[in-house]
Amino acid sequence: MTDLELIFSMLGEAATTEITCADDARGFTESETAARKGGEVAGKARLDLEEKTGKKVVSSENYLTEPERKKRLKS
Repeated sequence: MTDLELIFSMLGEAATTEITCADDARGFTESETAARKGGEVAGKARLDLEEKTGKKVVSSENYLTEPERKKRLKS
């Protein structure tokens, strides 16, 4: 995961937390709505950055080439 991917992930989580508190969300349905709104905040910011830089934020570094369990067995 790149620094930008981590930053946008953290933005989505922080936005969700703030929206949950502001809306006084209680229960699954209200929390789900708050989570979608938080994701929209991070998504719009990511798209805006991609548009302005002409570069994608999401990279292929997200994918493991082999499962973590196998890596641990080799070392």
